Amino acid sequence: MVLDITFLGTGAGVPSKNRGMSAVAVRSGSRITLFDCAEGTQRQFMLSRLSFMKVEDIFITHLHGDHMLGLPGLLQTMGMSGRSAPLTVYGPEGICDAVSALLSSCDGILEYDLTVTELHAGDTVPVGTGSVTAFSTVHGVTSLGYRYSEADVPGAFDKAKAISLGISPGPDFGRLQRGETVNGVTPEMVMEPVRKGISVVYTGDTKKCASVISASMGADVMIHDSTYDEGMEARADEHMHSTCVQAAESARDASVGHLILTHFSHRYEDCTVLRDHARRVFPETYVANDFDCFEVTRSGLRLV
Repeated sequence: MVLDITFLGTGAGVPSKNRGMSAVAVRSGSRITLFDCAEGTQRQFMLSRLSFMKVEDIFITHLHGDHMLGLPGLLQTMGMSGRSAPLTVYGPEGICDAVSALLSSCDGILEYDLTVTELHAGDTVPVGTGSVTAFSTVHGVTSLGYRYSEADVPGAFDKAKAISLGISPGPDFGRLQRGETVNGVTPEMVMEPVRKGISVVYTGDTKKCASVISASMGADVMIHDSTYDEGMEARADEHMHSTCVQAAESARDASVGHLILTHFSHRYEDCTVLRDHARRVFPETYVANDFDCFEVTRSGLRLV
């Protein structure tokens, strides 16, 4: 079981020479789920190893321009590139009106089915072989974070062990794999443990808050707003963002496996200082740069 996470934009508010604005692509197999779609996201796709034609769902965290103004360009380019597969855009209250307004201001007809759906905290929608659950964040406007969860994978069936316990090959094998007990043999005796599906949390823009920690409990990866450095808590609070240390505290309190910092103020040309400060609180902290791709498996995280 492998997921990969590609950061198409890691800057905050305005682009810089080295950073586009917020867009994160999570790929499982050939299927891509996109979180946020800032201005220029379609070009970032073209410069990456990913195809925007493989995107099947887009989740917008909030309606600030640096998180969703890339939608009309990307949606229309998909159409001009021959897309026929349906696409769903999800977002907080107001997303339907926002997408309608953006597309109505541009000439062009989409040659594929586009669905736009409003979500609220606690809503869960199916995505490929898994699901995405929305949770509330604190950013001064209606805003959501998302937890992407792959489905759990049943453990392998030990045929040799079953036979040694007196189970004959055939229908009884299937009964055991469906959870039934056969002739005193329980599934636990012949099935390996269930492999937990990989989960990735994307906070979008947010202050440090209890809802993020609660929604992130036990996640393999947390991708967290890290607009400011340690010591800038007052500014972070004023603008309803997080510092790198606040992000690390949330990761620690949620017992996540790994923390990836993103959404950096353009004042930071080198974000390693934010990583180093965060690592004093949560050692498994990484900094995302545009086009970084992280591979996530049950055994860990690595930059590929």
